[in-house]
Amino acid sequence: MRMDHVSYACERDGLLATTERISAALGVDAVRGGVHPRFGTRNMIIPLADHKYLEVVEVLDHPASDKAPFGQAVRARSAAGGGWMGWCVAVDDLSPFEQRLGRAAVPGNRKFPDGRELVWSQIGILGLIADPQVPYLLRWEGDPALHPSLVYPSDVKMSSLTIAGSAERVTEWLGEPVEKPLEDVAVQWMAPHGTPGIMSVTFETAN
Repeated sequence: MRMDHVSYACERDGLLATTERISAALGVDAVRGGVHPRFGTRNMIIPLADHKYLEVVEVLDHPASDKAPFGQAVRARSAAGGGWMGWCVAVDDLSPFEQRLGRAAVPGNRKFPDGRELVWSQIGILGLIADPQVPYLLRWEGDPALHPSLVYPSDVKMSSLTIAGSAERVTEWLGEPVEKPLEDVAVQWMAPHGTPGIMSVTFETAN
C-alpha cells in the first residue's frame, strides 16, 4: 500500500489551460496522458519523484462519463470550479477492499499513441464522492514501465497534503494506519467547514 497520485479536476477554462497554470507554478512540463474510454475522461500527467505523479483530469461529453463514477466525480468537481478531487493509493491486492465494500473493482485503461496500453483496476470512487477525504484505490496491471511517474525523470517532490477530515476516518477506510501509504508525505489535518477533502498540496521544486 503506497501513495500513488493526486487528481486535480480541471477548471472552467479546460484541461490545457488548467494544466499550464500548474506546470508553470511547478516549473516542469506536463505530458498528454490520454482518454479513459471506460470513464469518459482524459488527463494530463506531471511526473513526480518517488514513483508518484499528479494528474489533471477533464470529463468528456461522452455517455461513459454519465455512467462511470469516476466521470461523475470529475464532472461534479469541475462544475464546482475545479480543484483537488482526490488522492489515490496503489495496492497489490484489491480483493480485501472488494469484500469490505461489497462490490467489484472496475477496469481502467488508456492507450499510448504507439499502441501500448496502460491497464489497471480501481475501487473506491463512490466512497470518494460521498466523503472526499478518503482515497480511492487501484492495482496497476501490465508493464510496470508504463507507470505515469516514469514519463520522464522528475525531481519535483510531493511533500505534504492539507486535508479537511480526520486521520481516524481515513484509517478506518483503508483498514490500515493512514501513515502507511503516505510514507514521506506529511499531512496536516484540519476540521472540515463544509465538504471534507484535499485543501492543498505542497511540492518541493528546484525553486
